[in-house]
Amino acid sequence: MGESPQPLAGRAVLVTGGARRLGAALVRAVHAAGASLVVHYRRSSAAATALVAELNRLRPDSAIAVAADLNDLAALEALPRATTQAFGRLDVLINNASTFYATPVGEIRLDDWNDLIGSNLRAPLFLSQAAVPSLRETRGLILNMIDIHGFRPLKQYPVYSLAKAGLVMLTQSLARELGPEIRVNGIAPGSILWPEGPLDPELKARILDRTALKRAGSPEDIAKAALYFINDAPYVTGQVLAVDGGRTVGGL
Repeated sequence: MGESPQPLAGRAVLVTGGARRLGAALVRAVHAAGASLVVHYRRSSAAATALVAELNRLRPDSAIAVAADLNDLAALEALPRATTQAFGRLDVLINNASTFYATPVGEIRLDDWNDLIGSNLRAPLFLSQAAVPSLRETRGLILNMIDIHGFRPLKQYPVYSLAKAGLVMLTQSLARELGPEIRVNGIAPGSILWPEGPLDPELKARILDRTALKRAGSPEDIAKAALYFINDAPYVTGQVLAVDGGRTVGGL
């Protein structure tokens, strides 16, 4: 007998920042594997509504969209409840939502600090904490979307880089705190999706030249790694997988 075409049937997954870009790719992949989804968004109402409608056409009553400001601790506590109310359980929390922008030294404002640390580190911590009771019941997984710049800083992005470095340590700390019932892992993407807005083609070429595979990856590469952690890695916890085409070994 072959593997089930929907190995995640019956499971419920919460994805933050799930309406667009990498988050939407994660949502589609997990849904295709059979899971029910809570798609969190902050401002992308139209994209979230359209994505959930698409998923529910494929499998009725399999997805809902929930708006929340992840800087609001009460909203963080409500997201796991929304998942269990909709689907009766929570099996996987994917901390994907993130803010990303430059903060050159000399120009860093307290608001930048609060925003970048809030979305990239504080929210994953408090949302994970809120999800622990439900995840313990299902022996579930927390999956943190990190960044290769959590290992090596990106110039002019010190606050973002240190927030992602903190998320690496949070992943390892939670794995130790929450085992054996809950696994906690992370994925560190490399050149997968370029930032929105104009980007110098020469800069893109230099980045890819430092990548061992000499090409960009795709959101599907990240989705496949997520499915590995969700479904095929029952003895893996506290690990961060760089999906970067070898960029980290090329010196970034």
